[in-house]
Amino acid sequence: MKFILLMGLIATTLAIAPVRFDREKVFRVKPQDETQANIIKDLAKTRELDFWYPDATHHITANMMVDFRVSEQDSQFIQSALDQNQMQYKILIHDLQKEIEKQFDVKEDIPGRHSYAKYNNWDKIVAWTEKMMNKHPKMVSRIKIGTTVEENPLYVLKVGKQDERNKSIFMDCGIHAREWVSSSFCQWFVYQATKSYGKNKIMTKLLDQMNFYVLPVFNVDGYIWSWTQNRMWRKNRSKNRNSRCIGTDLNRNFNASWNSFPNTSNPCGDTYRGIAPESERETKAVTHFIRSHLKSIKAYITFHSYSQMLLFPYGYTSELTPNHKDLAKVAKIGIDALATRYETRYVYGPTASILYPTTGSSLDWAYDLGIKHTFAFELRDKGKFGFLLPESQIKSTCKETMLAVEFIAKYILKHAS
Repeated sequence: MKFILLMGLIATTLAIAPVRFDREKVFRVKPQDETQANIIKDLAKTRELDFWYPDATHHITANMMVDFRVSEQDSQFIQSALDQNQMQYKILIHDLQKEIEKQFDVKEDIPGRHSYAKYNNWDKIVAWTEKMMNKHPKMVSRIKIGTTVEENPLYVLKVGKQDERNKSIFMDCGIHAREWVSSSFCQWFVYQATKSYGKNKIMTKLLDQMNFYVLPVFNVDGYIWSWTQNRMWRKNRSKNRNSRCIGTDLNRNFNASWNSFPNTSNPCGDTYRGIAPESERETKAVTHFIRSHLKSIKAYITFHSYSQMLLFPYGYTSELTPNHKDLAKVAKIGIDALATRYETRYVYGPTASILYPTTGSSLDWAYDLGIKHTFAFELRDKGKFGFLLPESQIKSTCKETMLAVEFIAKYILKHAS
C-alpha cells in the first residue's frame, strides 16, 4: 500500500514538473531561395521545431530571417542538414534553459513586492491592479470584463479623468503568453501615466481629456502556465474537441478573415484559430467590451514581442487600407519618437508586408469594426534574446515605447473624430 501511494505521489510530481529546455538551441536561418525555404518546411514535418519568427512554416519564404527552437536531440541533425544544403545560419541561443534563468537579472528590492524593473507573475499583477485603483481613486478604476476557462478574472484598468463618452484608446498586452515584456509595458504605462499626472504637460493633458482602457494580461491562463509549467507556451489553455492538444491562439481567433488560412486549423499548432471566431472566452470578453464602448474608442493598440516593428492593418490581405497614408504617417512619427531615447530602431508598415500575412488578428478586427487607428507594437529585441528579454532591458524598453504611445495618443486627441 505504501508503495502504491509512493508511486502515485511520484506520478503526480512528474505530471506537474515544469518543462525544462536544457541544451535546446535557437537557430536563425536565412533561406536564399524557395528550394532552401522548402528544406526548412520539410525539416519541420519530421522534427519538432518551435517557430519563433515567423510563427508558422507556411509563412517562410526566400530571404526571410527564420528563427526556430530545436530540442537537444534534434539540434545536431538540424545543424548537419543546414550544413549539407549550404544554408546560411547562426545559433542565437546555445542553451535555452540557461537563457531562461538568466532572464531574471535584476535583484528584487523587496522580495514579493511588485517591481516595474522585473517580470511579475499573475498574483502580483492582480494585487497591483488593486493597488493602482486605491492609490489613484479619481483616475484609475478596475473593470472586470470576463473570466477565462480556468476562472481567472480579466481586468481592464480605466485610466483618465473623463467620463466614458469621451475619446478613449484601448490597449492590450500579453495576448501571447510567452511575450512577457509586453505585459510589463502595460503595467509601466499605467504607473507612469498616473505618476506623471500634474508634472508632465503631455500626459496631464491626455488624462484630462481622454481615457485609456488597459488590459495588462489578455491571455491570463496562458501567462500563468508560462510561469509555472512551460516558459515557451503561447496559446490560451482551453480544451479542444477531439484533440489531446490544448489551447487556441487568441490572436487568430478574431472575426477578421478568420477562415482563410487552412494552416491555422490544426489544434496542435501554435497558431490554431479555434473552432469559430470569438470561440474563446478571452476574445469574447474583449470584443464585447470594445463593441460596447465603440463610440468613444478612437484607437486600438496591442503589444507583442519581438522584432522591433510598429504594424498597422492589414494582415489578411496585401491591399492597403483607405487611410494608409495617415496610418503610415502616425507610425513613422511614433518610431522616430521612440528612437530619440536610446536610438532603438523600429520598422513600420502593414502587417502583411512588413511581418507576414496573418488572419483572425485583433488588429485587423478592430480596424474593420470601425476603429481607424489601430497599431501593433512588436517590442524588443531583434532576436538575440527573442522572447527571453532580460529584466535589465524592461525599463529601457518601456521608456522608449512610452514616447511612441504618447505621440499616437496626442495625434488621436487632436485628429480623431
